[in-house]
Amino acid sequence: MLVSYQWLKDYVNMGDLTPEEVAEKLTRGGVEVDVIHPRSQGLANVTVGYIEECVQHPDADKLRICQVNTGEGETSQIICGAPNVAAGQRVAVARPGAVLPGGVKIKKTKLRGEHSEGMICSLQELGIEQKLVAKEFIEGIYVFPEDAVIGEDAIEQLGMHDTVLELDLTPNRADCLSMLGVAYEMAALLDQEVHHPGHTFMEAEEEASDRVSVQIDVPKDNPYYNARIIKNITIGPSPLWMQNRLTAAGIRPINNVVDITNYVLLEYGQPLHAFDLERLGSKEIVVRRAANGEKMTTLDNVERTLSDEYMVITNGKEPVALAGVMGGAFSEVQDDTTSILLEAAYFSPVRIRKASRALGLRSEASVRYEKGIDAERVEEASDRAVSLLAKYAGGKVLKGAVEQDYRSNERKTIITTPKRLNEILGTELAAEEMIAIFKRLGLEVKTEETSFIITIPSRRPDLMIEEDLAEEVARLYGYDRIPTTLPEGVTTPGSLSYSQVRRRKIRRYLEASGLDEAITYSLTSPEKASRFLLDDVPGTVAVSMPMSEERSTMRTSLVPHLLDVIQYNQHRQLNDAALFELGSVFIGEKGGLNKQPRETMMLSVVVTGNWETHLWQGEKKRVDFYVIKGIVEGLFNELKIPASDVHYRVSDHPELHPGRSADVLLNGRKVGFAGQVHPRIEKEWDIKETYVFQVNMDELLQLDVDDVSYKQLPRYPSVTRDIALVVDKTVSAAEVQEVIEKAGGKLLNHVTLFDVYEGDTVEAGKKSLAFSIVYLDPNRTLTDEEVTNVHDRVLTELEEKLQAALRK
Repeated sequence: MLVSYQWLKDYVNMGDLTPEEVAEKLTRGGVEVDVIHPRSQGLANVTVGYIEECVQHPDADKLRICQVNTGEGETSQIICGAPNVAAGQRVAVARPGAVLPGGVKIKKTKLRGEHSEGMICSLQELGIEQKLVAKEFIEGIYVFPEDAVIGEDAIEQLGMHDTVLELDLTPNRADCLSMLGVAYEMAALLDQEVHHPGHTFMEAEEEASDRVSVQIDVPKDNPYYNARIIKNITIGPSPLWMQNRLTAAGIRPINNVVDITNYVLLEYGQPLHAFDLERLGSKEIVVRRAANGEKMTTLDNVERTLSDEYMVITNGKEPVALAGVMGGAFSEVQDDTTSILLEAAYFSPVRIRKASRALGLRSEASVRYEKGIDAERVEEASDRAVSLLAKYAGGKVLKGAVEQDYRSNERKTIITTPKRLNEILGTELAAEEMIAIFKRLGLEVKTEETSFIITIPSRRPDLMIEEDLAEEVARLYGYDRIPTTLPEGVTTPGSLSYSQVRRRKIRRYLEASGLDEAITYSLTSPEKASRFLLDDVPGTVAVSMPMSEERSTMRTSLVPHLLDVIQYNQHRQLNDAALFELGSVFIGEKGGLNKQPRETMMLSVVVTGNWETHLWQGEKKRVDFYVIKGIVEGLFNELKIPASDVHYRVSDHPELHPGRSADVLLNGRKVGFAGQVHPRIEKEWDIKETYVFQVNMDELLQLDVDDVSYKQLPRYPSVTRDIALVVDKTVSAAEVQEVIEKAGGKLLNHVTLFDVYEGDTVEAGKKSLAFSIVYLDPNRTLTDEEVTNVHDRVLTELEEKLQAALRK
């Protein structure tokens, strides 16, 4: 919400407070002012001038030589290239010595041989954003109305000697989405009265009900609808002061009718809509739900397909507006409009929000309807707009409003006590002081014995419980005045849980290994929710009100979004990437939409491109399976999980490369997978060779591990035996190593695979695996006989269990 300081002064007496002091008071009162925008900053010496003569420049087709009267007795010659410059115009003139936004200083100069004493300005050159400039002045200079005084300060005439306060409102403070709402807040902080704008107008003898009828088919969605008829409208520009205020609030001036509806929207927070009565096509207004598949073209000239979730305003036959969101194209006010139907209504916030989000239409009106408007101020806002239309559009107001009203007149009440409010706040305020605060806020207070019965005005629907009233007392009393106290009783110092310590250790390990942490969306598409699953999942979790189809399902794996990140980087020539994410996935339960999903902590790593690059030596190390497997092994080592508890087996995951991937087993249970993304999937994502790893962190973090223990360095020599075994191709090195370790018993110290061979000297269907076996007894020197006995037992076990034979 953008709040004009000068406009705000119309409603509440702020004395000598500066805009900065007003911002400070609002922020301390709980309505945060995010940014202060001085509108005339960097502007000086710009006046209203009158172009007495405008002729073609002799040496430039696009330049004009203008003789401009700036009210100083003599005319000044100014060269101007604007396409709309002409004699008889009142314009903004920056004289020599003037300063424009950005520190631009105006000097006397020559353009194509002709001297120029200043500059005729466009609104953009005076610091107004192009999107806020009226269409007729976008491509040229700004032309003042004929009543602008020559020689006066042009910045003052444009209402730019002002400061705009940008409010950062919390969702519950919809009442501050209007100038009057902010005025109520400021008046409460200063203990002042709010001055409401007047609305007086004459009504014609003709009854509005003779021209139109109103019917509400959905009272729950539309409790109130008000229609006023104004005839003999003359479409033209709105008064300059109104245009200035709209511009300050971030709204582009269009014409008097549209500007007045926007002005009252900002003033009261009440959206209004003007229909061209002649183009409406009937004498009735019917509010109903749209039919599934029904179509209408909105003001932005886009044809919309509607559903029965949306509410529409119709002429009895077809939709003329999408209720509370946007009007229809064929009934909009145009330059030849002479009669209008002015709509003022109260719509259900939920219904408007559904339509706005589903259609991707966010407007000033829909934002206010979604958050909730003051249901009791609809008629007042309508009357205010009617009075302005009569005054500035020459309108003839037909007698009476045509309306249907299903609103409840019951106001909410909250019962509390001074004692309870003081307990919540930790204060000792007297009841009289609290009552004074409530009255400043415009709340009605009745006292019964020791209780307060407080009636809430319709403009403050956010006040619902005792704690809300306590917050109101605290805001106006002053948060900084609430005494500070230390907690009583026994306190215990905070500390990290066992799981938090291990998660931090994992992050430090991965970052030290050269990986960057990524944080991706927890929401994904239904298609991606079925990709790169660690295990079969009973079901997925759909979001009831998704932002889009791409964010409609809770994720079941971290890998797909990390692959999106790799894709994003590779499309921008960043081909070397190593990323990890530690986050939750959400597994749906079978058989119930209302069941909470099972949340599981996962760790995923994605690596692509070069792992190491030594340009000076001309060396590059590409990422391969052993890089990702090394990261996995380092992770288990960091968590102090014994290597003997971790095993790998060939993975059959359909989205991983069949020859370069493995399942990760912990004590025989699958906890993850690692390997290259299947080339088919890489092509689908349009990425280069990429390796991934995903592990169930809940399994690892819940694992009890022994404390770190140290062994004395061996004092006695070890004995090393190398063997080359011929086994079937289907036998993995891990299986062979497992047999060697079990058969070697206590004397076996270490086993290492150092060669794999398949070639002419090995028969078809076989392969050669070469291992280095180290035997050691830490307490004595082994004899050759002891080593031979153990080594023979190892060879026997290999032959019996795996049909392995020594290679000759």
